[in-house]
Amino acid sequence: MADLAAFAHAALAAAGADEASAAAATRAMVHASRLGIDSHGIRLLPHYETAIRGGRVNGHPHLRFAEAGAVAQLDADHAQGARAAYAAMDRAVDLAGRFGIGAVTIRNGSHFGAAGAFALAAAEAGCIGLATCNSDSVVRLHDGAERFHGTNPLAVAVPVAGGRPWLLDMATSAIPYNRVLLYRSLGWALPEATASDAQGRDTTDAERAEMLAPLGAAFGFKGAGLAGLAEILSAVLSGMRLSHEIAPMAGPDFTRPREMGAFVLALRPAAFIDPDVFRDGMARYLAALRGSSAAGGPVMAPGDREWAEAERRDRDGIPVDPATLDALAALAAAHGLRMPAPAG
Repeated sequence: MADLAAFAHAALAAAGADEASAAAATRAMVHASRLGIDSHGIRLLPHYETAIRGGRVNGHPHLRFAEAGAVAQLDADHAQGARAAYAAMDRAVDLAGRFGIGAVTIRNGSHFGAAGAFALAAAEAGCIGLATCNSDSVVRLHDGAERFHGTNPLAVAVPVAGGRPWLLDMATSAIPYNRVLLYRSLGWALPEATASDAQGRDTTDAERAEMLAPLGAAFGFKGAGLAGLAEILSAVLSGMRLSHEIAPMAGPDFTRPREMGAFVLALRPAAFIDPDVFRDGMARYLAALRGSSAAGGPVMAPGDREWAEAERRDRDGIPVDPATLDALAALAAAHGLRMPAPAG
C-alpha cells in the first residue's frame, strides 16, 4: 500500500501538482482503495494526472476563504477536488470548535473522489461530518430517459468512542458511474435496476450502460430527491454549475476548469449534549443495531463492511483491476517511475 501511495504522489507531482495537492489526492484515493471503494480509489489516478497536466485542474492553487461567523466560503481556484475538500473540512472543524457548528461551501473545485474521505476527516477530529457534491449528468430521473443529475454523493461520519467511526458514504444513484467503468474492465454484469441504455431501458450490460438509475429501483423518486438535495447544497448554495451544465468528467476537453461546487459541514457533539451522554448514546445504538435479529448474516452498521475490508487490505494489499494496471504502467513509462509492487 505504501508503494502504491508513493507512486500516486510521484505521478501527480510529475504532472504538475504541488505537494499539498498531490498529498490530498493520494490520501483520498488510498482512503477509497483501503475501504474497498475501488471505483473511487487508485483507478482515478490516470484521470487526475491527465486533468492536472492538461490544465483542467490547477496544480498550484491559491485557496481563499471568506468567513462570517460559523459559515465560510472557499474559492478553490480550480484546485484538485480533494485538496479543496480536505481544506474546507479542516476549516469547518475549526469553526465547529468555536461555534459548535461549521459549514463551508466550495467554489471552483473539481472531482474529489469518495465523499466519505472528507466526512471521516471530521469524525477523526471528534466532530460529526457531512460532505456532498454534484457532478456531471449521468443519472436519469425516476421514470426519466435522459441524463439529469450527477451521482451526487452524500457522506456522513460520526465519531465512536473506542471504535471506528459510523460511516455512511453513498451515491444517490443506484451505483457510481466509475463502477460501470470498473465492471467493463472486469467483464462483469451490472446488478439489476442500476443502469439504463441510451433509450432509458434497464440493462445489466456494462458496455451498453449509458446512464445510471437513481437509488431505489421502483422507489427511485427517493434517490432522485436525495440527488436534488446534494445539488442544492453543493451547486445552488455555492453558485456553481448544475449537473447538466458541468463538462463531462471523461473529456475530451481537459484544458478548461469544470467550475464545480461542494459543501461540507462539521458538528461538535459537545456543543449540543454532554460528551459522555453522546458517547453512551452511540454505544447503546450500535450495540442494539449489531445485536438485532438477522435474516441471513450479521447486521452491520454503516462502515462495518468497509472497515473489515480495510483490515484485509492493510494485510494483503490493494488489488488493481487490469485496465487500471495498464494505465498505471503507462504513467510509469511517461514519467520514469517504478511500478508499485503488486498486491498479495
